[in-house]
Amino acid sequence: MTSLRFVFLYGLLAVAAMSTPTMAQVPPNCTVETVTDPERQVLSCEFGVVIEMEAAAQMGFAEAESGAQPGVIDLERGAVLIEADKGEARPQIRTPHAIAAVRGTTYLVDVTADRTSVFVVEGEVSVLRTGATEEAVVLGAGDGVDVDASDEALEGRTWPADRAAALLARFGR
Repeated sequence: MTSLRFVFLYGLLAVAAMSTPTMAQVPPNCTVETVTDPERQVLSCEFGVVIEMEAAAQMGFAEAESGAQPGVIDLERGAVLIEADKGEARPQIRTPHAIAAVRGTTYLVDVTADRTSVFVVEGEVSVLRTGATEEAVVLGAGDGVDVDASDEALEGRTWPADRAAALLARFGR
C-alpha cells in the first residue's frame, strides 16, 4: 500500500453545508462535472468507468502508466457510486478497511473512520478485508457488507430496503 504513490489526488471536498466541491486534478481520459440534488461530482472516464463522489468524499488514483487507466482507486472517506461497463477496465477500490473488486457493475462504497460499507445495485463485486488472508465475499445485486477492523469473517447480506435507499439517496437515486 505504501509503495504506491498518488499521481492524481482530487476530491478533498469541504464538508460544510454551503461549500462547493472542488477537484484538484482530473486523470487523463476523464471529464468531470458537478451536479446537484444532492451536490456531487461525476467523473466520466473513457475506459468505461463513471464515478459519482459525494461532497465529503476524499479519493485518489494510484499511479498508472501514462495514458493508462488506474488499477487502484483509493477512497479515504465519504461515499462513491461506481458504474463499470462489463468487459471494460475494472479498477479496484481500496479503503482503509477493504478492497472491492469490480466485475462490471454498479455499486457504492461508503467509508467512515470505523468501517467500509459496500452495496451492490447490479452485477457482482468481490470484497476482501485489507491485509486479510481470508477469502473474499462476492456480493450480488441487493447485497451489502460492512468491513471493520474485527476478525469476524465477512458475510454478505441482503440489505434492508431503507438502508439501501438511504445510501442511494446520497446520489439522487
